[in-house]
Amino acid sequence: MPRYCFTLQVRPDRLAEYAERHAAVWPEMCQALHDTGWRDYSLFLREDGLLVGYVVADDLTAAQAAMAATEVNARWQAEMADFFVGTDGRPPDESFRLLPEVFHLEDQLPAGPAGPASPATASPVRPNESQ
Repeated sequence: MPRYCFTLQVRPDRLAEYAERHAAVWPEMCQALHDTGWRDYSLFLREDGLLVGYVVADDLTAAQAAMAATEVNARWQAEMADFFVGTDGRPPDESFRLLPEVFHLEDQLPAGPAGPASPATASPVRPNESQ
């Protein structure tokens, strides 16, 4: 499944409230995200307001369109709009700045038995143990 990373800018004077709101996202919003194809969705917030999002989806455009069609998303986006700068009046979920992926570890690891040892088969190294 494709991975997507995006950025937005949260107003520095609203960081604490933004984090509080995301500590208790409405259950119906979480369910709508799940039902419309958002997987492994995370948000990371830097102290200057840089918001970095990561999501896995079959098709982000389709997942966004499906969310846009939900009533709960319209309410959530209206509640969140004032937290952001640089959205030019668009809802935050339509203002993502997508970042291109330039590296993914699993894409570059050799496949099969010649690859790195898995944690289950790797020999543990113990302190003070000779190699």
